[in-house]
Amino acid sequence: MRILPARWLAPWVLGLVALAQGLSFPKSTLYVEQGGRRHVLKVEVADTPERQAQGLMFRKGLGEDEGMVFLFPTPTAGGFWMKNTLIPLSIAFFDRQGVILRILDMEPCPKDPCPVYYPGVVYQGALEVNQGWFHKRGLTPGARVGGEALKFWPR
Repeated sequence: MRILPARWLAPWVLGLVALAQGLSFPKSTLYVEQGGRRHVLKVEVADTPERQAQGLMFRKGLGEDEGMVFLFPTPTAGGFWMKNTLIPLSIAFFDRQGVILRILDMEPCPKDPCPVYYPGVVYQGALEVNQGWFHKRGLTPGARVGGEALKFWPR
């Protein structure tokens, strides 16, 4: 779940409202490529503040080649947290050109206090997958993200 440093309560409230409303996510495909190898994922797209606030909260599982992509209209340096997220995740932060800048592992956090994971870079998109997905495929910063899901990028 994404959270901006100065506004920690608003995303949490938006997430709860989204859950109450049964918020759905657009579904699409995305790939990550590096060293001549392309890895395809089925993704849900978090392209609005409400979807970004909900993220993967309360999910009990995620398929091997599935994930969630977060697309922001402008560059940001905000952190992500795992409040009410039940599965360990890896997250790749990437720029508007799809270049991965940083990859972090995040642990589930069923109750407060939950740490915030800051990438230490300015990014415009983030991809959450099962923890270890990038490592198992030898993907590192510098890899590229692309595919149909990026057509949802807010303007």
